[in-house]
Amino acid sequence: MQVAILDDFQNVALTSADWSGVRSRAAVTVFNDHLDDADEVVARLEPFEVLCVMRERTPLPRSIIERLPRLRMIASTGPVNASIDVTAAGERGVHIAHTGYRSTPAIELTWALILAAARDVVGQAASVRAGGWQTSVGRELSGRVLGLLGLGRIGGEVASIGKAFGMDVIAWSENLTPERARAVGAEWVSKEQLFRRADFLTIHLVLSDRSRDLVRASDLMEMKPTSWLINTARGPIVEEAALVEALTSKSIAGAALDVFDSEPLPQDHPFRTLPNVIATPHIGYVVEDLYRTFYEDSAANIEAWLKSAHD
Repeated sequence: MQVAILDDFQNVALTSADWSGVRSRAAVTVFNDHLDDADEVVARLEPFEVLCVMRERTPLPRSIIERLPRLRMIASTGPVNASIDVTAAGERGVHIAHTGYRSTPAIELTWALILAAARDVVGQAASVRAGGWQTSVGRELSGRVLGLLGLGRIGGEVASIGKAFGMDVIAWSENLTPERARAVGAEWVSKEQLFRRADFLTIHLVLSDRSRDLVRASDLMEMKPTSWLINTARGPIVEEAALVEALTSKSIAGAALDVFDSEPLPQDHPFRTLPNVIATPHIGYVVEDLYRTFYEDSAANIEAWLKSAHD
């Protein structure tokens, strides 16, 4: 059996878990780089019976699964993976296994980005590194308005932390009720009010047909010129061209982004160079503890499948 571990950018998969049980039954190959081209992906993965994928870094749609005749198992990190065509896999008898997950790292990164935006942490650190000193004036969070687009498990925790900072918390989503908002100390508002009132507007929705391009140019135009948009959910929830325009024209103060329409972010993308963008490379879940959960569970899932396949 041949097992491929994909997109191990930090080269930590084999040290984050005990793979000895897998290696006693299969050859394990680790790929540290990322491929976008579908033909290149197929050419690389064609020899493997088992694929271990990290979240959605390498999508496995029908067009790829049907070109991998040896594929028999996909070990995916996290409880779900929308980038895998489950129907296509099932039709070909490909077993899919998932792992445990915690949302704590994503919540923490959300607040790291909010604080970095409020206090110009990146700009001030760059000034010191370049030999300079103070170049901007930050903003307090206490008394500011935190707007949440989505108030589920992650959004609710973000709201609680906002209250601890002394912020006024408002929220909206299509299914949100005033009762649910009150339960976490937030005020239910309309979508228009959310964008109009928020000083820091943070997105916490699952990407779906309904949420794709939910944030449009008209919504960004409602925002104050001093407001920041924070997105640690999924890039396509926001119309990318509209956000680039809002940032370029400075109709909003800035955006702190961990997710993008295309990942890795293209080298010539404006988000890499716009001065009012804080961009991180989708690191919301990239922490030691969660990586251990991902890879330990994946190794156990693959070992169990190999045992059953051998038997």
